[in-house]
Amino acid sequence: MLGRIRKLFGGRDESSSKSTMPVTVVSGLPRSGTSLMMQMLDAGGLPPLTDGERERDKDNPKGYYEFERVKKLKEGDTAWLPRAEGKAVKVISALLPNLPDDYSYRILFMRRKMEEILASQDKMLTRRAKEKRVDDAEMADLYRKHLRQTIDWIEDQSNMRYLDISFNDLIEDPVPLVDRVVSFLEGVDLDAEAMATVVDPDLYRNRS
Repeated sequence: MLGRIRKLFGGRDESSSKSTMPVTVVSGLPRSGTSLMMQMLDAGGLPPLTDGERERDKDNPKGYYEFERVKKLKEGDTAWLPRAEGKAVKVISALLPNLPDDYSYRILFMRRKMEEILASQDKMLTRRAKEKRVDDAEMADLYRKHLRQTIDWIEDQSNMRYLDISFNDLIEDPVPLVDRVVSFLEGVDLDAEAMATVVDPDLYRNRS
C-alpha cells in the first residue's frame, strides 16, 4: 500500500551489526523511478553512492545514479558496503537478497504502473537496437510474482524496513510523498522543499 511503512522486528540483535549507520537503499523494478528518487535524495542532502560510470542519456536525461559494483552482489562483492553507510545507493529489487545481513537497511521501494514500466523498457530496447526476449504479458506476470516474493522476503528480514513509493503519485503531487520519505528516514536532515522541486512532470513519459 502506498506510503505504508513496515517496521520489522525479529530475533536478530542489530546492535551486533558491524555497521554504525543504516544504509538507505532505493529499489524497485527497472524503469520504476529509482533514478528520480536518487536525484531527490541527493538534492535533499543525503549523498548518493555513485561512480558516474553510466552517463545520462535519452532514457535518463538527468542521470542514473548507479554504482557499478552493486551489480556484483551476486558474485559476493560486498566490500563496498562501508562506503554506503549514511548514504543512498540504488539496488534493483532482484539484487536485494544478496545484501549482507550484518548491515541495517532502510529501503525506499519504488512502484510504477506495470504497463508504463514495460513501455519504457520497450523504448529503451528499441533505442539500443536490442530484441525483446519475452512478450509484455508474460513479463508482467513474472514481474508481479517477483515483487510479491521480494516484499515477502523483506518482511522476514529483521534488519530491513521499507517504504512503498508510487512513482505515479509522486509525479502528480510530490509534497505528500516527500513528507513520508523524510519521516521514514528519521535522523537524516533532509530538505523536503528541495526534494520536491526535483520532480519534473515533463519527464513523465510512457504514461498509461
